[in-house]
Amino acid sequence: MVYVPKKYELYKPEDVKTEVVETDVLVIGGGFSGCGAAYEAAYWAKLAGLRVVLVEKAAIERSGAVAQGLSAINTYLDLTGRSERQNTVEDYVRYVTLDMMGLAREDLVADYARHVDGTVHLFEKWGLPIWKTPQGKYVREGQWQIMIHGESYKPIIAEAAKMAVGEKNIYERVMIVKLLMDKKDPNRVAGAVGFSVREPKYYIFKAKAVILATGGATLLFRPRSVGEAAGRTWYAIFDTGSGYAMGIWAGAMLTQFEHRFIPFRFKDGYGPVGAWFLFFKCKAKNAYGEEYIVTRKAELEKYKPYGLATPTPTPLRNHQVMLEIMESKHPIYMHTEEAMRELAGGDKKKLKHIYDEAFEDFLDMTISQALLWAAQNIDPQEKPSEAMPAEPYIMGSHSGEAGFWVCGPSDLMPEEYAKFFPLRYNRMTTVKGLFAVGDCAGANPHKFSSGSFTEGRIAGKAAVKYVIEQKPNPEVDMKEAEEFKKKVFQPMVTFMENQKFSTDETVNPNYILPWQGLVRLQKIMDEYAAGIATMYKTNEKLLNRALELLQFLKEDLEKLAARDLHELMRAWELVHRVWSAEAHVRHMLERKETRWPGYYYRTDYPDLNEKDWKCFLCSKYDAKTGKWTFEKVPYIQVVDWKF
Repeated sequence: MVYVPKKYELYKPEDVKTEVVETDVLVIGGGFSGCGAAYEAAYWAKLAGLRVVLVEKAAIERSGAVAQGLSAINTYLDLTGRSERQNTVEDYVRYVTLDMMGLAREDLVADYARHVDGTVHLFEKWGLPIWKTPQGKYVREGQWQIMIHGESYKPIIAEAAKMAVGEKNIYERVMIVKLLMDKKDPNRVAGAVGFSVREPKYYIFKAKAVILATGGATLLFRPRSVGEAAGRTWYAIFDTGSGYAMGIWAGAMLTQFEHRFIPFRFKDGYGPVGAWFLFFKCKAKNAYGEEYIVTRKAELEKYKPYGLATPTPTPLRNHQVMLEIMESKHPIYMHTEEAMRELAGGDKKKLKHIYDEAFEDFLDMTISQALLWAAQNIDPQEKPSEAMPAEPYIMGSHSGEAGFWVCGPSDLMPEEYAKFFPLRYNRMTTVKGLFAVGDCAGANPHKFSSGSFTEGRIAGKAAVKYVIEQKPNPEVDMKEAEEFKKKVFQPMVTFMENQKFSTDETVNPNYILPWQGLVRLQKIMDEYAAGIATMYKTNEKLLNRALELLQFLKEDLEKLAARDLHELMRAWELVHRVWSAEAHVRHMLERKETRWPGYYYRTDYPDLNEKDWKCFLCSKYDAKTGKWTFEKVPYIQVVDWKF
């Protein structure tokens, strides 16, 4: 057979143009936290005559975890009486800390909580439709949530950020690969490098401050959806752990990276259950019609004091479901038909209204669920739907708290936390000039969309303050930055040099493609690091085996191949995912207890250990030695709340 090579969009490093961009503040990531950072930084930068640049690998209008829309704002306290229920900052800190089974940076949580209402009011001012009662109050979905018409949620917020920063300061379709460090000070950030996913162009961004807002990490684990639905997940698939990997390489301290979130969702469609539980008062039952939160109530006693909290912490609610599944009492059903019938009370007109609201909940954010209902002949007002725990996700803004150890506000942060920071600016990491927000900021979860935007605003203002006060002048090693271009485009060179060795380009002895590497990563994590294959269980032997196999995978990443710019992006996303996965495994191995049953189980340490492990687990990677070091940091109550 004669080999005829296909024509691909391939580039050698020497054929790629380099563009240098100089700025004062560089925001990496255009999701909610990135938009918040850009919006706020632009305001203060303008007053100081500074420049802010926002870089996003997609299009800001539909990027990030809220790209498809939302049906509710999940973090709104209402300190001024605009909704049906007011809360206090103390209420919120209590809720978050207990939901994390006793571990949260209360200084960080209180900081975004006291400012989040203002962010929501901004959203409404910009045009976001919020549900209102006949009396003009915001409609509550639950204690902390308000309902919105949110299909266009992200475009509304993106527009505000774009207008604040200015068109010439926005770089879309640019994938950032690595941070640049100061030539004079290895613990100070100096910028970042990346490439365009639309044209042969390599970017060197020089910056005095950098804000990581790249989201969390999905698809580290094999998802439940396979075959035609491969890659279908609950959280955004384009959250690839890029910020985690880049910060790790830069030497920033991680915290709580053993923590992950397992969402309980409508099976296969990943549709949200929050509105059904909170707003529609829906009940979940096992296959035998038993309401497991009632029959499994005694299980919560084992996890005092957290098991006695109201509401029940998310991992413990998951734990109750998982016990049902482990005892083969599934499928688990969400009885939507009962909920709507009870709410309507026999009123057909009211039933129609409830039905419309229920469908809007999905059409605002998870259209695939409505399609799945149609495909399976399910009318939610007549039949129940299956629900199931999903695969793990690594994040710091939803019900997970993995991320970087960041500086808190000066009025709330204890000295035990502050001692790690060479400079004390709100949301700065342990690397000078490097800030982290949203999923990248650890130990302060439950930010969701409004809290992430708020945290971005906090960091944006702090970054400008840092530049003004410290007057940093980091020096980029331009020779090193330009040399790195060879590594960035190496997957294309690898493909060009080796494609002729096989007639099927997807099977080649000299390279692997990003998809093949991703499947391999997911298999390792699923089977050894407490994925769905083991019902979220693992132990020391399994985790050590995971590290061994991840090391083999990291070696093979040197042979990644890419056939176009899009696949080159996928190649670097895989690299970032693998490093995020390794950090997760190392943290799971280090924490010798099961603090979050329902998220994962250490079968060799099955109990909650308050004496030894009521602490934050932090780590640092040394790029020069390749070594990881760990440190425990005590939990300190900052806000005056009582159990």
